[in-house]
Amino acid sequence: MAVNDIGSRIRRRGLMLVLSSPSGAGKSTIARNLLESDKDFELSVSVTTRPRRGSEIDGRHYHFRSKREFESLRDNDELLEWAEVHGNFYATPRAAAEKAMAEGRDMLFDIDWQGAKQLREKMRGDIVSIFILPPSMAELKARLKRRAEDQESVIETRLLNAREEIEHWGEYDFVVINDDLDRAFTEVVAIVTGERLRRDRRPGLFDFVSGLLDEKV
Repeated sequence: MAVNDIGSRIRRRGLMLVLSSPSGAGKSTIARNLLESDKDFELSVSVTTRPRRGSEIDGRHYHFRSKREFESLRDNDELLEWAEVHGNFYATPRAAAEKAMAEGRDMLFDIDWQGAKQLREKMRGDIVSIFILPPSMAELKARLKRRAEDQESVIETRLLNAREEIEHWGEYDFVVINDDLDRAFTEVVAIVTGERLRRDRRPGLFDFVSGLLDEKV
């Protein structure tokens, strides 16, 4: 059996990868590429009070709940983080995340710094957080313009918000500057690879090392 095959069979605890960035810095593209290329990752399915759209499936796109149900989950500490956006509530359910961690599955969170802060408070040992920075504010503005999705006033608001978000870069474990998407993605993959190999994420190493020491040669 190849060494890499042995390593892949050692039981490990999953990790919670948090990606944050200002709008236009490339977070969502990196997250999408990671989900497509690494089948050990799954995207966290949020709970929301937003009405379900016709094309959406409960439990796949979101867990749709009433406001009263949401408040019950929140008050019973069944949510790892939550926020109100445009009058609707969004949150990360605790049970699904804890189950994934225990089973050695990794979860990806595409969230802002406020959600990341709440996650760290609840699951500090499981979090790996990466902040994606643009190479410059001028390039960030150019990217927002190239998307051709927003009016000029909306772009200016996003740039103002970006400055506030960037101020929180120091709260993250890693920082990646996205001046080249392929290189930035490679750096994110390298971070994930290293974090998966951490001793404290691999409880199966105890049995493996015990077997090594008992081996007769």
